[in-house]
Amino acid sequence: MINHRSAYFILRCLYCILFLLIAISITACGQDEQNKGASVLPQQEQKKTIYTCRDCHDFSLDKNHNFACRDCHAGETGVSSKEEAHEGLITRPAHPDVMAKTCGKCHADRVKNASHSLHFTLKNEVNIVRRAFGAEQELTSLTKIPVHDTIDSPLALADDLLRRRCLRCHLYFSGDPYPETGHATGCAACHLSFQKGRLASHQFSKSPGDEQCLHCHYGNFVGADYHGRFEHDFHWDYRTPYTAQSAPPRPYGLEFHQLSPDIHQTGGLLCIDCHSGRELMTKAKTQISCKSCHLAGKEKLSLENLHKTGDSLILSLKKDGREIQVPQLSHPAHKLHGQNAHCSVCHAQWSFTDQGTHLLRQDAEDYDPWGALTVQGSFEVEDQLETNLYSDEEYPIPFMRDKITSTARLGIWLKGYGQRRWEFPLVCRGQDNRLHICRPILDLHLTFVDKNEKVIYDSVSPEKAEPYGLLPYTPHTTGRAGAFYPLRLQENYRLMEKPYNLMTNDDSVQHNTDIYEKK
Repeated sequence: MINHRSAYFILRCLYCILFLLIAISITACGQDEQNKGASVLPQQEQKKTIYTCRDCHDFSLDKNHNFACRDCHAGETGVSSKEEAHEGLITRPAHPDVMAKTCGKCHADRVKNASHSLHFTLKNEVNIVRRAFGAEQELTSLTKIPVHDTIDSPLALADDLLRRRCLRCHLYFSGDPYPETGHATGCAACHLSFQKGRLASHQFSKSPGDEQCLHCHYGNFVGADYHGRFEHDFHWDYRTPYTAQSAPPRPYGLEFHQLSPDIHQTGGLLCIDCHSGRELMTKAKTQISCKSCHLAGKEKLSLENLHKTGDSLILSLKKDGREIQVPQLSHPAHKLHGQNAHCSVCHAQWSFTDQGTHLLRQDAEDYDPWGALTVQGSFEVEDQLETNLYSDEEYPIPFMRDKITSTARLGIWLKGYGQRRWEFPLVCRGQDNRLHICRPILDLHLTFVDKNEKVIYDSVSPEKAEPYGLLPYTPHTTGRAGAFYPLRLQENYRLMEKPYNLMTNDDSVQHNTDIYEKK
């Protein structure tokens, strides 16, 4: 039998064994924690010493540009902080100032050609305005527009207008911060996708969609009309429809009317299906016209995506590969009037006729008269008007930034129209002595009020411009000519001092109105 002493001894032994087991367990757990710490800590230290762009930026690259971020953006690796990683960073490697060193490493010829293209230089637009206000020398690029410390001539005033108000859509500037007007610069302006003012994808697209084009070609310019959009007038009485809940959306800075889009757009053609990179981004004088497709059976094919299949002419759409049979001109009116009138004279459904464009450079702080015109199609102007009129804060002076150098200078450019209409297209005679659809693009009136509220120039208009400032252009609002196209021609043949014979309507003539027929 076990007496009480033996029981006490056995119990003490059990306690000792239990204590040892607990001690061993605690020691093991502690050792495990130390081991875990030893495995985690070096990883943390290692992560700090391999600081990459993707540690902070979540993005994916297309297969042709899937290389190290530093190859384009520079910066530093193997550092331990954001500030060190961004040392020497090139935030916009496709910008015209640096694209030769970045994009040019792989695309030297394309970058060289692009830098001289009309999309980069905008020399046509710049020289048209400058010539109208007395310039005698042609400029090769928008960057050559002089900066004037003193406004001492109408041309100097026009130069300031171009640099700070007009040229908001070019490849040196990333656009106004409205939802659908922001874009990248340089090559990336077309080849990187932006949505709601932010970069939507870092994958470069060889074939940009229309949304890329519309980041610049919005407002009452060619491009917007292709989608049937006509921008409202600036005055708040004309910016309908009114809504009780909230202000109407303004993705492009101003509301727009939705009119009839171009028949090519409803048929599925994107801008790039007619306007290729070869045309837009090289200095080659490639002239795309209606005849490039609709008379291509008799002329050399000028579009890379146009080809013949038997007796048919086929256009291959660049985005989805769909093939469309292109009808050739067969109506006798084309032969009868084609030498005297541009196609759009009969086929344009509507056109831009913004008449009386008034622009005021104001250096004085006088905002009250603009209470109903705060929406100006320019975020910078809108912000200053609304802040000074309706906010507790105010800007110390009126100013605007140079859209090429980003330098801020005294004076704000305010804008208004005599009228904005999309009614019957205006017709005028071009330099080729043919009838064209025209718009009053040079119907400009410039005023300058200095900081002492002294009027230096009052409603100065171009001296070297056609009556009413009309210039030929091609509205992208193509549709059926309709039954009354002869009246358009008859009414305007007097401009050419030519007789007009009304063509007899022949019901036996095949009218090619079903233009877009799937193969």
